[in-house]
Amino acid sequence: MGVRGLQGFVGSTCPHICTVVNFKELAEHHRSKHPGCTPTIVVDAMCCLRYWYTPESWICGGQWREYFSALRDFVKTFTAVGIRLIFFFDGTVEQDKRDEWVKRRLKNNREISRIFHYIKSHKEQPGRNMFFIPSGLAIFTRFALKSLGQETLCSLQEADYEVASYGLQNNCLGILGEDTDYLIYDTCPYFSISELCLDSLDTVMLCREKLCESLDISLADLPLLACLLGNDIIPEGMFESFRYKCLSSYTSVKENFDKKGNIILAVADHISKVLRLHQGEKKLEEMLPLGPNKALFYKGVASYLLPGQKSPWFFQKPKGLITLDKEVGSTSSAPESKQGVPMCTDPESKQGVPLCTDPDSKQGIPMCTDAESKQGVPMCTDPESKQGVPMWTNPESKQGVPVCTDPESKQGVPVSTDPDSKQAVPVCMDPGSKEGFLLCTHPESKQGVPMCTHPEFKQGDPVCTHPESTQGDPVCTYPESKQGVPMYAYSEYRQGVPMCTYSESKQGVPMYTHTEFKQKSPLGADPEFKLEAPVCTNPGMKQEDLVNMEPEIKQQVTMVSDPEILKIARAHHVRAESYLVYNIMSSGEIECSNTLEDALDQALPSQAFVYRPVRQRVYSLLLGGGEDGASTCPTVKEWFVYSGNPLRHPDLVRPLQMNIPGGTPNLKLLWLNQDAGIQARRLDALLGCFDLSSSREELQAVENPFKALCCLLTYLFVQVDTLCLEDLHAFIAQALCLQGKPTVQLVDLQLDYIDARAVQLGSLLVRGLTTLVLVNSACGFPWRMSDFMPWNVFDGKLFHQKYLQSEKGCTVEALVEQNEIDSMSLTIGEDTPLPGGPTDAHQLEEDRPACR
Repeated sequence: MGVRGLQGFVGSTCPHICTVVNFKELAEHHRSKHPGCTPTIVVDAMCCLRYWYTPESWICGGQWREYFSALRDFVKTFTAVGIRLIFFFDGTVEQDKRDEWVKRRLKNNREISRIFHYIKSHKEQPGRNMFFIPSGLAIFTRFALKSLGQETLCSLQEADYEVASYGLQNNCLGILGEDTDYLIYDTCPYFSISELCLDSLDTVMLCREKLCESLDISLADLPLLACLLGNDIIPEGMFESFRYKCLSSYTSVKENFDKKGNIILAVADHISKVLRLHQGEKKLEEMLPLGPNKALFYKGVASYLLPGQKSPWFFQKPKGLITLDKEVGSTSSAPESKQGVPMCTDPESKQGVPLCTDPDSKQGIPMCTDAESKQGVPMCTDPESKQGVPMWTNPESKQGVPVCTDPESKQGVPVSTDPDSKQAVPVCMDPGSKEGFLLCTHPESKQGVPMCTHPEFKQGDPVCTHPESTQGDPVCTYPESKQGVPMYAYSEYRQGVPMCTYSESKQGVPMYTHTEFKQKSPLGADPEFKLEAPVCTNPGMKQEDLVNMEPEIKQQVTMVSDPEILKIARAHHVRAESYLVYNIMSSGEIECSNTLEDALDQALPSQAFVYRPVRQRVYSLLLGGGEDGASTCPTVKEWFVYSGNPLRHPDLVRPLQMNIPGGTPNLKLLWLNQDAGIQARRLDALLGCFDLSSSREELQAVENPFKALCCLLTYLFVQVDTLCLEDLHAFIAQALCLQGKPTVQLVDLQLDYIDARAVQLGSLLVRGLTTLVLVNSACGFPWRMSDFMPWNVFDGKLFHQKYLQSEKGCTVEALVEQNEIDSMSLTIGEDTPLPGGPTDAHQLEEDRPACR
């Protein structure tokens, strides 16, 4: 995580930047300096999971009661000294970091393979050096902290940016985490969670000012250094030859430093002694071997700039840059400051990258139209098409660009020169978007028609005006039909995308042309299955609502067009009250990290496949819009880790039609309606996702907290035909016995040995509980979340003990430790083993194969 090699460098080469501090003393100093302000620490929760998970046993599925107690102690310790904690969790994986995410998941797969090899060889849990966090730990930690009264937030982008932004904007005491990116951000102090002693509240503060002093660079140089060394956006190998070139010319190589340490010193020396000499005179791409990675590099540097911050290295923009305001330099626009966002267009991905303008430059700088001042803003010339683009008039050179007059605003409108006809072509202003469009003459009407310039075909494309919106839409003429098709301009790609108009809604839906089939399909459609997938721009999301982050987040393109529903889903997501729902509805892309699964055990399927039908019905509910939703909603991209999946591409998963009595309800009914009887509809939807509508009455008869567990077990035993009666006994017995056991008794529980199959079964059940969180969130919360929190229904060691006892043939009475089971309205081995299951236990045993 973070900057490559920087953690080791700090520990070995620059240990003096690490200072031991005490949180209690820091809080007292903060209160004296800021009276009336509560000292607040922003916690990067994802960095803290390993620190928080203190139970000795981690292999069996998780010691959740112990873990909950550890979290409670952590919170109490800070609360006792008057420190407020704000916890941030990763809410998504950004596309720029997908490759790094995949790389880590594949590395984890290898680690898990070694874990199972060890278990089979030694019949015991590996040492802490092979520790792997239990499945679902991050998800359930959110709900554990909320139940402890803590403010818990889920990010809309990479969490470290939101953590750094929150810490800076709210004058926080500091950031608690374990990520060297926090040494690069110019934000509040950064404290190490790994060095925290909870008893004394001592930890280590890593000082970025001292780091800069050691490297002879400024704080503003740190983002540049981070990208040259490599981080989660810039692959480490991208500048490997450049770093060795710096090392070869570095004259102060320290013999007692390691190679990586000397490389960091050499790159910093190159920044301070070489690059800085030309700062303000040359572009970065003229001083660094950026090549085709120019846009990615600029984006990597800009990703460290928090709202309102500027970089001295962005003094002018390479060709193809677009700026959002005359005052440039900020990575994103804060609503209060109204500052613009410098953008660079990647010629391949067409994605924007924030940049700055050199105030000393004597040349016209490419700019876009200022939306507030309504004044013309300079633009650059497209080097590909050679077509004129509105330009700024240099007050010193007195050279300008011909303009035409807008009949409404009476302002001058730039005129472009057509490279073919060599004639001036006027540019008109769209009254809605304030963007300029070239005008061409329609061959039939003889009237001027706005055009958009397509960067690929180097031609002007006519624009049609929507009769209701009054905004001009570029028109692309297809050679087969000779008909004009409206186009939609994606801000991310800086190019026009053809649109199709649905007759019912009269709304345009972006389209793309599949390069292989030359077939026009709505944008977002799966080219393999040819499923239509309309992608809608959310009209209800204001830019300032989307947290003042990177510009890519601001123009939200979503899978669902209803702004009210999206607003609710987003609110639940940000408050960490749901799981995956907003990701599905906004981007149509979700992921699930590694699970402790034995790749060599072909008898048990991966949890990714076991619970996929449930997710498919959830997709139908969230994206289908009610009746027959599955036939019209788009596919969802799933990045789920399982054996044999190289993760080169996401799985394209189609929704499944739900079978619900009375039909599939829409989300407004499930989420907004408070009428009597709606809770029953919500429950119907939840059971429909598990395809268990027929078991409704039997499940309703089961008391909490076992109701949700019975629902999950019923689904599992229908879905996985290799599960056996002994497995069922173990799952139910551990849930019953858990209720009467204090945490200390669970801590002292000793196992005879560790069984590899039981390890995977424990993880399978916990992943089922996370699936219940998803379904319950999507259906409007028909059940209390606490009913399927693992500390209430599952304990890893206890399940493992019951599994081993069940394998040995222990009686039901021995398994449940004489606990009364009538309270669950079910028996084990008699009557109905599970709601909806066979009535004869012997028949069940015949139907299920014996374990191994």
